[in-house]
Amino acid sequence: MEGNNNNNNNNADVFRPSVGPSSSPNSRRYSGILSASNLIQAPLSALLEYSGILPSRSSNQHSQPSSDAANNDGEVSIRIIGPAEQEQREEQQLQQTPPPGLVVGLSHSQNDTVLASGSPRGDAEGAAGTEGAAAGGDGAGRDSSYQRYDIQHAARWIEQVLPFSLLLLVVFIRQHLQGFFVTIWIAAVLFKSNDILRKQTALKGERKMLVLVGISVGFALHVVGVYWWYQNDDLMYPLIMLPPKDIPPFWHAIFIIMVNDTLVRQAAMVFKCILLMYYKNSRGRNYRKQGQMLTLVEYLLLLYRALLPTPVWYRFFLNKEYGSLFSSLMTGLYLTFKLTSVVEKVQSFFAAVKALSRKEMHYGAYATSEQVNAAGDLCAICQEKMHAPILLRCKHIFCEDCVSEWFERERTCPLCRALVKPADLRSFGDGSTSLFFQLF
Repeated sequence: MEGNNNNNNNNADVFRPSVGPSSSPNSRRYSGILSASNLIQAPLSALLEYSGILPSRSSNQHSQPSSDAANNDGEVSIRIIGPAEQEQREEQQLQQTPPPGLVVGLSHSQNDTVLASGSPRGDAEGAAGTEGAAAGGDGAGRDSSYQRYDIQHAARWIEQVLPFSLLLLVVFIRQHLQGFFVTIWIAAVLFKSNDILRKQTALKGERKMLVLVGISVGFALHVVGVYWWYQNDDLMYPLIMLPPKDIPPFWHAIFIIMVNDTLVRQAAMVFKCILLMYYKNSRGRNYRKQGQMLTLVEYLLLLYRALLPTPVWYRFFLNKEYGSLFSSLMTGLYLTFKLTSVVEKVQSFFAAVKALSRKEMHYGAYATSEQVNAAGDLCAICQEKMHAPILLRCKHIFCEDCVSEWFERERTCPLCRALVKPADLRSFGDGSTSLFFQLF
């Protein structure tokens, strides 16, 4: 018998799963959730389960072994209690429970506490409180389970709709293939042109005239080429604030607005290149004037771009097929909403004009020779001898070129970080152009 028992124990040890650090429950759960089959079949549910928002399906299907079973190597002990031992345990519990009544040596408040805890009313209140807490916990858990159930169903619905949505998107792109390619192309050219113009602005006196001329010609040829390609469409009418001849469909209206908005910005880059040619060897006050002129051109461009979609949407909303009352109402609401944004752009433009006409600097003044000698006549930014030194409000002195370029991006002193430049208009003195599309 002992030999058979040993053999059985050895066989059980062979088939018993090994528990080690490499096979932790968390690693097995994450590897099951992020398996290739789960990501292909239900990608959204797999990500939600991995993030912990939804319970994992593997944990619901397979139960984990208890800690007692793991410690006892799968053995279960059963103990049978007789009637005598059961009565003995009940007597011990009754002896440990204090009887209700007054206790000698306690104050009145303590005796009241003992009486309240030993009375049936106290037991009923305690039981009622416990039941209320349990009911509240059950309610919170039930609400949480309902929320997870709703999230899981929403994720499953999205996963079912997603393939069909992708198919419709592919068909939509195929129907408007040329428009998609043209929009992506002109947007990519705009982003690259903005980067080129910023680099040329940062070169200051090292800019080459031939390079600027070549960039300007390239920008102009690109704008003219796109408009020549679409010469039979209604792209040119909104440029002079005229509505299209025919009522454009929704996606065609979006295409007209995006193409005009992009090409107008690139045409403005040609004027900025001309300004960079004019201020090629600018220093000091002229460099500050260059930044103000670039900012003025950009705010004028923002105002024109705000007005550019108006003729297209005016023609789109004023559609008599919907009824004269409905079309008039929609057109009036659009023009009312548009007026608020245009007023804001007009205010910004006049603020830029005011900043251009202001001769004095709003962050400091020119320093005297005594102040420069006291400061050491060395600019802390360029580490060279100061040229056209500027005394800031915090009493630090820098070159006008250096500090003007610094305040294109910052509002504080380069040394003490004191607030020097007030919060006014955003500066576009670095040659940048706003890259956000003006669709409405």
